[in-house]
Amino acid sequence: MTDRLPHPVRSDARDNRARILDAARAVFAEEGLSAPMREVARQADVGPATLYRHFPTKRALIVETFAEQRRGCQAAVHDALAAPDPWHGFRGLVERICELHAHSRGFADAFMTAFPEAMDFATDRERTLRAVAELARRTQETGQLRSDFVVDDLVLMLMAHQGIQHTPRAARLAASRRYAAYVMEAFHATPDRGELTPLPPAPRLQLAHTPDTP
Repeated sequence: MTDRLPHPVRSDARDNRARILDAARAVFAEEGLSAPMREVARQADVGPATLYRHFPTKRALIVETFAEQRRGCQAAVHDALAAPDPWHGFRGLVERICELHAHSRGFADAFMTAFPEAMDFATDRERTLRAVAELARRTQETGQLRSDFVVDDLVLMLMAHQGIQHTPRAARLAASRRYAAYVMEAFHATPDRGELTPLPPAPRLQLAHTPDTP
């Protein structure tokens, strides 16, 4: 008796899956993880049954949607720990985390566990925070990082960084880079360093209009 060969995935099924993931990245990036599954199905131009056949739960969809960002975060941690200059590694990790979060509101929500379905990201978050703690220790030994820095300061910074998600998409990345530059100046320990490092260009932002109440 011969073993049964697995059935090849039909090309239309592969296309549907790819469209669903593309739609999920776009929807979650702009609306965050609270966006409904039906909106993902609508943008992917598939029916709800097709969506749930590929991704039975929202958690499964979230994990697959942000697989690339999770790998990017893991690579950032690896590169930071391998950097010969601890301050360079520390600064690079903070900047790359901010960039990943700026690109997608959904990934920022998942990383910060602002949504119950994102618990699969807890390991990534803990790995990153452990790396920050180790980098902070090394950098404080060089005298470049202020001695009172604690890992909770990074959490606080990322909580504030989530406000950038409400800026126009075109200006979001530039705003994130400028924010990260300001934060790194605040974290730097050398008070008498002369001229500050030039900041990235400031994006043109406009505060949201609040209608007058009668």
